[in-house]
Amino acid sequence: MTYLNRRMLLAGGLIAPAALAACGKGPDAEFVWRLGTNLPISHPLSARMKEAAGRVYEKSGHRLFIEVYPSAQLGTDADMLAQVRAGAIQMLSISGLIMSILVPQTALSGIGFAFQDRQQLFNAMDGALGAEIKAALAQHHLIATPKVFESGFRQITTSSRPINSPADLAGMKIRVPLGALWTSMFRAFGAAPTSINFSEVYSALQTRVVEGQENPLAVVDTGKLYEVQHYCALTNHMWDGFWLIQNEKALRRLPSDLRDLVQFEFSGAAERQREDLAVLAETLPKKMQDEGMILNRPDTQVFRKHLRDRGFYAHWRSQLGENSWRTLESYVGGLA
Repeated sequence: MTYLNRRMLLAGGLIAPAALAACGKGPDAEFVWRLGTNLPISHPLSARMKEAAGRVYEKSGHRLFIEVYPSAQLGTDADMLAQVRAGAIQMLSISGLIMSILVPQTALSGIGFAFQDRQQLFNAMDGALGAEIKAALAQHHLIATPKVFESGFRQITTSSRPINSPADLAGMKIRVPLGALWTSMFRAFGAAPTSINFSEVYSALQTRVVEGQENPLAVVDTGKLYEVQHYCALTNHMWDGFWLIQNEKALRRLPSDLRDLVQFEFSGAAERQREDLAVLAETLPKKMQDEGMILNRPDTQVFRKHLRDRGFYAHWRSQLGENSWRTLESYVGGLA
């Protein structure tokens, strides 16, 4: 998760003041939708979605009101996923890596050390790879908006030693989110991945229950993990995006002009949110150094070769299917 406070957003010119104004309840709206996300309203993703919801309300002539519920107000990711599938809520912003429990193809964008940079990544996500993921979501009656939102590339932090090569991860107890993609990758490096709720990560690092963790830098910053971690390897080892999915039946109930308006406005919001995170990607490394962390940039090709040699890519190729894997490799080159 990545956070910006209101002052940062306004001072940096990232979000217009009107975007942060609360949308009042729309009693005059013909259609009322609910949009759930686990991120706070200060996060660029939530702020941009709130902004888009306001635009939809105004441009629709107050016919469609979308109320944004940030900070997991509507439940956990699993709860909200069940709700959007049942139609209890109409829209959900959710991590592709978490979504992969239901739709395996959404894990394609998070394959370890696959993407070299953001340009390569977004060429794929706005191209054939993203189209394949959206088609897989549609099979579960979940319709994604055309553009995926960004969570960002993940980095590795530790308390005891810098990570320069796969050997440095051997035997390390490292916190990872719950998910097969994370555990299989770090086990391939010889580490001991441990799933811990993020709310408990700081104390787990402080008490040395685990030695390290991995997250985008903005999470390291917001969670003040630099207080209990000394080293940060800028590995970009996995990328995660947030898909904005819609209940298919709810979407079909809208007139065609409103359906088009929703897709247009939220795709624009995704593009602006990506720009917000690009700013953070440039500024946060220096901020981490100012907080006392020692940063390094390992040779990621060494890590990719290690995963190839250990059969990581071959395993996920078999799990995700030959066609999906070929689409991924059309953007990143041969992996398995």
